[in-house]
Amino acid sequence: MGSSCLDCGAMVDGAHQFSLRIYYEDTDAGGVVYYANYLKFAERARTEMLRLAGVPHERLRENTGASFAVSRCQVDYLRPAKLGDEIWVSTRLTSLCGASAEMEQIVGRGDARLARVAIRLAFVSSEGKPTRLPPSLRNALTPLLVSSEQPHSAPRGG
Repeated sequence: MGSSCLDCGAMVDGAHQFSLRIYYEDTDAGGVVYYANYLKFAERARTEMLRLAGVPHERLRENTGASFAVSRCQVDYLRPAKLGDEIWVSTRLTSLCGASAEMEQIVGRGDARLARVAIRLAFVSSEGKPTRLPPSLRNALTPLLVSSEQPHSAPRGG
């Protein structure tokens, strides 16, 4: 695995771990993270997981003319994140099909779970039509595939 990146996180116990800090721009007037920003945090983590696997979005699109698009997303909000918090996003690839992938993501702070995101990504052509995952992408993602029963855990030391 390997594509150059500043801080694309790490694979730990079958899950990609990505950390970030909550800034003023992420919050509402009360200093609590605005609900839609959890989707942005999850997107960043998925992007960095792909980069770490050697298939960054930009190269994927250049080489195949296709890209991932969200086809389903469910979020359970459990606890709020607040201004200044250091949070983590744990991403597990739970399913890899012909033209799609499913992931489970947990957003947390320390040992506390803040949100759970279940997402399905469709691989689509530039015309927006589903297209099969190319062998190179499937080969890069297959080692990341884990059982949906395998529990998420907080990052070590975080």
